[in-house]
Amino acid sequence: MSQLFKKSANLWPIYLIITLIVLSSGLVGFFWYYGSPEYTDVGYRPKQPVEYSHKLHAGDLGIDCRYCHTAVEVSARASVPPTETCMNCHSLIGTDNPKLDPVRESWASGESIEWVRVHDLPDYAFFNHSAHVNVGVGCESCHGNVATMDKIEQKKPLSMSWCLSCHRAPEDGLRPLDQVTKMNWKMPENHTEFAQQVIKDKNITPPTDCSGCHR
Repeated sequence: MSQLFKKSANLWPIYLIITLIVLSSGLVGFFWYYGSPEYTDVGYRPKQPVEYSHKLHAGDLGIDCRYCHTAVEVSARASVPPTETCMNCHSLIGTDNPKLDPVRESWASGESIEWVRVHDLPDYAFFNHSAHVNVGVGCESCHGNVATMDKIEQKKPLSMSWCLSCHRAPEDGLRPLDQVTKMNWKMPENHTEFAQQVIKDKNITPPTDCSGCHR
């Protein structure tokens, strides 16, 4: 009696298994990257109610981050500047600039400008700006070089794995306190020695367990 299948059919199950492994690996890899903050969040640059340029203010004019983000050293939140902060300068500067109409309208009505948050962590994640800034973690480490951005955008993924990579090796992100707001800061040759001394002096022990950020 002749065989229904050729002898090569014995290999079909092996081919099927290999095909399933390749397809499933490709599918996992696809969602691993295209569903991650690295792809979905980096580059996020929403339209704001006012065309505010960090490049002009923080870059060309050299205004310190803390002039607008006043609470960054004392609070978990950096704080969004109120209209009064804008009007400290713009009551005299750019008074006929139509781009500043929303600022003047906010000043006259007393209603806050509805800025769109760019770096928006999930509600289940806790981040304390003051805890980072006061030990020497630069603004640029998380926000990128804002002094080059006409429109602010998210430069880092801000994912759990990204945060943990810094918590596990904090020495890589530390700088002198007087350089925290400086953009394009260059790491000196003796940085490792400096960072280790800061870690010792300030007893820096970033949490790596769940309760550190999920409270």
